[in-house]
Amino acid sequence: MIADKIDIDKQRLGKLQSEAIETLKNLISNPSYSGEETETALILEGWLKEYGFEPNRQFNNVWATSPGFDESKPTILLNSHHDTVFPNEGYTKDPHTPIVEDGTLYGLGSNDAGGPLVSLLATFLYFSQEDEVPFNLIFAGTGEEETSGPHGLNNLIPELPHFDYAIVGEPTQMEMATAEKGLIVLKCVAKGVSGHAARDVGDNAIYKAMKDIEWFKSYSFGNDSPKLGPVKMTVTMINAGTQHNVVPDTCEFTVDIRTTDTVSNEEVMKVVKENITSEIVSASTRLRPSGISDSHPIVQAAKELDIVTFGSPTMSDQAMIEGPSIKMGPGDSKRSHTADEYIKLDEIKHGIETYITLLKQVNHN
Repeated sequence: MIADKIDIDKQRLGKLQSEAIETLKNLISNPSYSGEETETALILEGWLKEYGFEPNRQFNNVWATSPGFDESKPTILLNSHHDTVFPNEGYTKDPHTPIVEDGTLYGLGSNDAGGPLVSLLATFLYFSQEDEVPFNLIFAGTGEEETSGPHGLNNLIPELPHFDYAIVGEPTQMEMATAEKGLIVLKCVAKGVSGHAARDVGDNAIYKAMKDIEWFKSYSFGNDSPKLGPVKMTVTMINAGTQHNVVPDTCEFTVDIRTTDTVSNEEVMKVVKENITSEIVSASTRLRPSGISDSHPIVQAAKELDIVTFGSPTMSDQAMIEGPSIKMGPGDSKRSHTADEYIKLDEIKHGIETYITLLKQVNHN
């Protein structure tokens, strides 16, 4: 066990592990679709109050700081989300009934991201009972992560005390993502001139769009990220034409662009604008790539504990954090948004002890 590598109060650890599992069951029982997390916010507040905290609330974001918060110490944000997607039609179990079978807990949000959420909160509560902690912790259980909504972590960060780095809880099998791709979504319109398809008239907007689409397919930015690889641009939607015999005068298409820590969103946009003729009618660029240096103390501590590090292609609330951050949590991202979503109870227990051990191992001097 990883906890054997460092001094941890096993009795207190065991109590928090049991409480985390029961809290997760309670969260599963209360629907918390993005923007509708009122009941699960109350559950998080309730667990914090049991340990003497008076948690802060902003919309459905719940947060608290370490006892005796000391601005002279480094501060770490522990964040995960308590909203979920809607259950898909493939469910064979009630998504809002927590069911334990052979050490596996089934239920919507159990893996993404209930397991990481309760594990981080248990970690926060563990250190709240420790003497002489060399760092401050902020716990933030936030909403609207699944939709990148306006009232989630991005809205909360300005209200939080300054923090030096963050641990974002997502299901990574307790491996540490030290970089994460960003996202740009473009909606483009190629404009032509309509005409009769039987005559040699008009300027076909589809053909104009095809030239730009081919550019998105073939262009390489170079400067690939050692952790995340190349910037990836994919045309994912297209719409044009009104009937078979009319040359279309507009062709709309959508582009999904995954950015990296070596090519910023701004640099990508500059290159795109210089190379396509279609009009960019909207561009969502706020979801930035994120990461942390390999020399950062928490990454060094992970290496000392033989925790695997990797670059993640999937999005999380890391995109809202401007400073250093890592993504790490119990569960497996392959289970996220799947029917009969689940997490193993041992994964939660292991996640809590690993978080605690990791933070104890970090050299903040």
